[in-house]
Amino acid sequence: MKTPTMRLDRLLGSLGYGSRRDIAALARLGAITLDGRELTDASARIAVTPDLPARMTVDGAPVDPPPGVVILLNKPLGVTCSHKEAGPLVYDLLPTRWRARDPAISTVGRLDKETSGLLLMTDDGDLLHRIISPKRHVAKVYRATLARPLNGSEGALFASGQLMLEGDDKPLKPAELEVISPTEARLSVTEGRYHMVRRMFAAAGNHVEALHRERLGGLALPADLAAGSWRLLGPDEVTTIFDGAT
Repeated sequence: MKTPTMRLDRLLGSLGYGSRRDIAALARLGAITLDGRELTDASARIAVTPDLPARMTVDGAPVDPPPGVVILLNKPLGVTCSHKEAGPLVYDLLPTRWRARDPAISTVGRLDKETSGLLLMTDDGDLLHRIISPKRHVAKVYRATLARPLNGSEGALFASGQLMLEGDDKPLKPAELEVISPTEARLSVTEGRYHMVRRMFAAAGNHVEALHRERLGGLALPADLAAGSWRLLGPDEVTTIFDGAT
């Protein structure tokens, strides 16, 4: 496959470094290097490869990753998966310049404000839709802390494929429950309905006090990734998301 190329000013503009005029000024100042050599012509065409941050610098710092980023974020409580809502947003946890990237970075599905844990973000629209597509059956695994002890009927209810949530017009697909303690459970679901896990436990007569997403498909949230922290995923890690999916 032929390596794509872009004009330097267009590439850096799409990564949020400024207008074409801004990029041209940086180039004239010798602030952009590629493989150790200064790039003074902002119209020069650059091969856009995944290793670009190891080869190009802007103002002495590695250039931001080119389009195709997949971000693994440990979402903390109290932040919202939105571009527009008031209050702290998940996008505030990323470098400020990344808000100006084109294509834009979006969350892969959403976690509500009071749910923590594994959240993916990407500018790859095709990948995003593959992950959230109902046809893929990518499992999402949550750990729930409950207000009251489990009564023992929840596992069969959630696995039945017949549970109808209030306001919905079709039953839920079967989900798998693992009991951790009398008031803690791990739930694996393959759908992404609004406040789904909370509503499932409510239908079983309980209330979720805390909810944390631990896994998406074959990808687990690393134990050493602190709340509010993130890192980029490599291609092999992205592939694990679809482990076990159909």
